[in-house]
Amino acid sequence: MIKAGFTKRVYKAGWKLSKENAETASRVKHREAFLWQWRFWEHQIRGQEDFNRHCDYIHYNPVKHGLVDDPKKWEYSTLHRFIRHGLYEQEWGDAIPDVVLAMEIE
Repeated sequence: MIKAGFTKRVYKAGWKLSKENAETASRVKHREAFLWQWRFWEHQIRGQEDFNRHCDYIHYNPVKHGLVDDPKKWEYSTLHRFIRHGLYEQEWGDAIPDVVLAMEIE
């Protein structure tokens, strides 16, 4: 997958980002690379329904974390493009979507 392959290429190339990101005993023990945010994991999308659920989660995430009170207010979101192309209704996100409530992804 992307994370493992990219990390291997970075190590092979001998890149060092900074002293603060050096390997710690914990990172070595858990085989964590210095490139990745703690608790980062990869997920292979398993089909259209899985893709839709993850898009909903991503689009609602700025609200969940208190950055905005409406997902349409997050200017960096692909939600605007999804609405423009008719993939989402204009009202999407006015209420917390059920799929977002049911997801257990952090």
